[in-house]
Amino acid sequence: MASCCSAQVLEFTVEDLSAEEVARLRAVYEPLAESVRQLVDATIRTEVDEQTVAAVKADVDAAVARLRSRQIDGAFGVRRTTSGESMSWGNAVIGVRNALAPPLETHREPDGRRWTDFYLGAAYEGPPGHVHGGVSALILDHILGEAASPDGKPRFTGSITVRYVRATPLGPLHAEAAITRTDGVKTFCAGHISDSQGVTVEAEGVFITPRWLRDQ
Repeated sequence: MASCCSAQVLEFTVEDLSAEEVARLRAVYEPLAESVRQLVDATIRTEVDEQTVAAVKADVDAAVARLRSRQIDGAFGVRRTTSGESMSWGNAVIGVRNALAPPLETHREPDGRRWTDFYLGAAYEGPPGHVHGGVSALILDHILGEAASPDGKPRFTGSITVRYVRATPLGPLHAEAAITRTDGVKTFCAGHISDSQGVTVEAEGVFITPRWLRDQ
C-alpha cells in the first residue's frame, strides 16, 4: 500500500490474458528476478579476486544492456487483465519481477487475518546479522495494508507506528496483521514480525480509503 492517502494508483487494464498466459509470463520473469536476488547476495558476500570481479561486472553490464534494449517507460504499476486478475509485479514487497522484494506471499484466513512466512538474507542487513529497521517497517506497512483491504480495494497508509521489541535476526521470519476496528473511511490495523523465539517488531496503522475511491 502507498503511504499517501491522496495518491492515485498507477493502474491500467492490459489485454485479456488467460490464466495460463499470466502463469507463463510469471514463469519467464520470476526466475530472472530470483537470479538477480542471488546476484545481490553473492555481490555482498563474495571474496573473489579483482580480475574475477571485473569480469563479472562486464557480464552484468552486458546483461543489463540486453534487457534495456526493450523496456517500458517508468514504473510497472498495477496491471489488471479484463477478467480482473491483478499483476503487481513491480511492487517492492511482493513483486515477482522485483529483485528488491523478498518477495512476500501473503495468505488470508477466514477471519480476515493476513500472514506470510518469508526469508531475509544479507541484502536486508542493518545492525550486523540483523534486519534493517526500515525494512521491518516496509514489510509491516505492506502486511497491515493488505489486512486493511479485505475487499481488494486499496486503502492507503495514513500513519503507522512501529515498536522494535528486539533486534530481528536475518533468516526465516513470520509476519501477520489484522483489522482492529473501523471508523468511517479509516481502518485501524495491528500486526507484528516474529522469529522462532517470538515477536521482534510490532506495528499499528491507520489506513484511509482514498477520496477518488469514495467518489466511485
